[in-house]
Amino acid sequence: MAGETAGVRAPSAREQFIIQRVAEGCKNREIADSLGTTEHVVKNYLRTIYDKLGLWNRVELALWYEARRNDQVYSA
Repeated sequence: MAGETAGVRAPSAREQFIIQRVAEGCKNREIADSLGTTEHVVKNYLRTIYDKLGLWNRVELALWYEARRNDQVYSA
């Protein structure tokens, strides 16, 4: 299926933005404010992101993001 790699579905552009903000240490309220939405919507996005990537929490998500960011830096 398009957009999938190794059994993991690729995050959408908005999900990627949320992932980046979580990795930067932002709280749900800060992310919601930057998107012009509510904390509830951000929490729903995070649940979807965790399910897509097979992760359990923000720490795992931040580590996942940093690992991929570092892979991009080193492969360039």
